[in-house]
Amino acid sequence: MTPAIKTAKKAKVEFHVHKYEHAPSSSSYGEEAASKLGIDTDRVFKTLVVAIGDRDFAVAVLPVSRQLDVRRYARAVGVKKVIMANKKDVEKITGYVLGGVSPIGQNKRLVTIIDGSANKFDTIFVSAGRRGLEIELSPKDLCLLTSGSLMDICK
Repeated sequence: MTPAIKTAKKAKVEFHVHKYEHAPSSSSYGEEAASKLGIDTDRVFKTLVVAIGDRDFAVAVLPVSRQLDVRRYARAVGVKKVIMANKKDVEKITGYVLGGVSPIGQNKRLVTIIDGSANKFDTIFVSAGRRGLEIELSPKDLCLLTSGSLMDICK
């Protein structure tokens, strides 16, 4: 059981875990999840970690079908500029490996912004903390579990 699943259980929110066979050759973890689970890529959300300056980090959760607008995201968190965090920092800060980074149950709670398009759906899918494992839950519950905010952060 991953920290993401443990966190959701402890909070007693409604969720469902979905497994699929991860192919190591896959070039896009989120698109692979959507394809193998038969879900629209607008409903499967990826978790990105951004660097704010030299030592601060934040999380962006957005559909795998879209790209993060770093300027819009920077405005959302009240800074001038953000850049994508490097792999080593992402894994250290979140406790998850790339392709399995969940916005839930990270080692360190970071400011989290979830793209507002999540509100189009009753439930969305995010990584459950391991490649080949997704957790389905409501956008409201994702906000609760991450102390996240819903804002438009995509291009």
